[in-house]
This record gives sequence, C-alpha cells and structure tokens, in this order.
Amino acid sequence: MSPALISFTVTHRGTSYPLTLLADSTLASLHVQLEELTGVPRSMQKLLYKAQKKTAGDAASIVEAGIKDGLKVQMLGSTPQEIVGLQATENEQQRINRIMRERAMKTPVKVRSTGTSSSATLNYRFHSLAPLPHLPKPSSALEILTRISNDPAVCHVMQKHKFSVGLLTELAPHENPELLGLNVNRGQAIKLRIRTDAYDGFRPYLWIRKVLCHELAHNEWSNHDENFKELNSRINKEVAEFERAAREGTNDLMGGREVYEPPEEFKAEVYTHILGGSGEALISLNESREDRRQRVLQATMNRLQREEEELEQSCGTGSATEIS
Repeated sequence: MSPALISFTVTHRGTSYPLTLLADSTLASLHVQLEELTGVPRSMQKLLYKAQKKTAGDAASIVEAGIKDGLKVQMLGSTPQEIVGLQATENEQQRINRIMRERAMKTPVKVRSTGTSSSATLNYRFHSLAPLPHLPKPSSALEILTRISNDPAVCHVMQKHKFSVGLLTELAPHENPELLGLNVNRGQAIKLRIRTDAYDGFRPYLWIRKVLCHELAHNEWSNHDENFKELNSRINKEVAEFERAAREGTNDLMGGREVYEPPEEFKAEVYTHILGGSGEALISLNESREDRRQRVLQATMNRLQREEEELEQSCGTGSATEIS
C-alpha cells in the first residue's frame, strides 16, 4: 500500500507554493524544503495555520503538527539579506528618533500664537511612529498608530498629564506572545500589540487604545502598585468623560474648541454593556439625563476595571521581561 500523501499550499510574501509531502514527513523536512523555495532560513520561518499544534517539534510529522490535505499555510520570515537591510534601516530610524527626542526635550520650541497650537501640544505627544517593516501590511499598521496618536481623547490625556513618548511602535505577536504592551524607560518608547495572533488582521481599535492608556500610566509609575492603579483608573475615567462630553456635544474639555463625534464602535460598546446583552434598555421613564450619564459612565468604568485586571497580566512593564 502506497504511503498517504498530503497536499497543501504555503504562502509567503504573496507567492503561493503548492506542496505534496508524505504524511509521515517531519516538520524539519518541510522547513528545509521551504528554505530552498524562499531563501528564508529554518530558524526564521514562522508557520501560521488553523488547527496548528503549538507543542509539535521539528521531529513531529506534518500530520501530528495539524497539517492536512487542502490546508492553507501562511509563512512569515525574512532572508538573511533582508535582515541585514532591515537592521540598517532600523539603526538609521533609531538614530533619527534619538535626535528628534533630544531636540524635543532640550531645544526650546518657538510657536506662533494661532489659537489652536501651543508648546504643550508639540511637547506632550508621540514624537515618532514606526510599524515593524518585516510584518505584513506595515502601511495599515502605520494607519492604526497614526489614528491612535491623533485620537482627541488620548491627546487630551497626554496634555493634561504632560506625557511625552519618544516612539510609538508595535509588538510582534510571535516574538512576545504573552505581552500586549510595553513601556520602555518611562516613555522612551511604547510598544503595542496591534495585530491578531494569526497576522490576518488587527485587534479592535478600542482595545488597542485601552492598552495604550495602561502603558501611558507607566510614564509615571513603573510597577503595578497602588499609585499606578490610581493613575491608570483616573486616565481611563478621563477618556470616558471626554468621550461622553464629545458625544453630548459639549466643548468644556477642549478649551472652547469644537469637539469631535466619537466613532460608532465606542457607542456600541458602551450601550452593549449598559443593556447587558439583553437587547432591551432598562431605563426608567423618571430617570434624569444626569442620572443616565452617570450610569453610562459607571458601567464603562466597571468594564474598564475588569479589563485592567486582565491587562496587568499581559504587560511587560515593571516585570522581569525585557525586550530589545
């Protein structure tokens, strides 16, 4: 009886490689074949697919690793030549970022009075943004980093607490699977995990912003002590209050300037928790507008507190974990 054959497709950088291997072929032999096809060394290959067995080693067969007939596998990885080029680019970007941070911190900023710009706006912000160029869709990652760096609620909090961040960038899920965020040297850099585990998209924007708020609190307090928790809770409350004021059309939190209408995803998230998922609003006819505002805010804060307890377990700041 002929040994069973497994046919599947591996995609790398937009190129598909149809493969047919014996069912008892090892993962090691698959990695060798992929290196011959793509030039990516075995040590740099990362395979992503459904039903992937995380515990499977190189000696395991492809079937034991979860590869089956008709499966589509995505491969991540760079060739040695690309790594050298990326390292040179990263070193140059780091040099530019360092110069920009030093200028921002040491050089007095001269600003013309326009009514909308100020030295605080220029100083208390993210001074540079950098997606990871070796991951898929770096332009989409940059759009998310740009969106969150310009988020009015985030800008409001940064100016209020005088937070300055040298570099806002991302964490690669496969490099640090246990982390969602990291603050390096109290604002020298903040790294956020903005991608899904399978690299097939990005995490929800509001969750990314939640992680960012947590990491911003580490600009002042490194450890997850009571001082940190008090500040982090205050930041979350300020963001929620800012969003509420914007949603109601007030402008007191923006110093008299016009405020924006928050995205629909925020409204949906708040009201989902208010309704408890039942689809029916539990609102008294005698409830005042202020009572309703307070209830919405309290429900939001309760949710944020639950999320914060989970987030502390996935934060690399203040722990033994170090990331270069």
